[in-house]
Amino acid sequence: MTKSKLLFSLCVLGACASAAAAPATYEIDPEHTYPSFEADHMGLSIWRGRFNKTTGKVMLDKAAGAGTVDVTIDPASIDFGHAKVAEYVAGPEQLDAAKYPAITYKGKLGGFVNGAPTTLAGELTMHGVTQPVSLKIHSFKCIAHPMLKRDYCGADASGHFKRDAFGLDHQPQWGFKPDVTLRIQVEAIKAE
Repeated sequence: MTKSKLLFSLCVLGACASAAAAPATYEIDPEHTYPSFEADHMGLSIWRGRFNKTTGKVMLDKAAGAGTVDVTIDPASIDFGHAKVAEYVAGPEQLDAAKYPAITYKGKLGGFVNGAPTTLAGELTMHGVTQPVSLKIHSFKCIAHPMLKRDYCGADASGHFKRDAFGLDHQPQWGFKPDVTLRIQVEAIKAE
């Protein structure tokens, strides 16, 4: 049997489809990924902020409906659009970025529909404490990056947690509620 006939036979048996749908690793694009959050300010208003430095990897197997996420956020990169507030929250009385220089999230993608995940179940480690945090994926899409000519995926996800579960119980006597809404916009490029 010639080499071309062997390859054709393997493709007919499904080996080509399996190879084409193999798991892939994606590197998070730090220029297009900004975890943001919403938190109560003394029961008066909701303050919004984001983290400006994020790195990580996503393993995605669309055919198998599986994947993992491993993200690291620099807590010192917190940004409220107000430098003094950001400096205070990154400081020793709150996130203590000098003592805990990384916030991490490790999770498993799930609920795949037509090759796209709809949920992410994992663990958030912040301020030296690890707690389960689940995220709902509202949108997920992959395209061929127009300049890099590689698969490029993006998602929008959200979830909720209580910051006091991480030892961040700031001034409850002043009416600060512990509830935090986490919103994540993320883009990632397929590794070469």
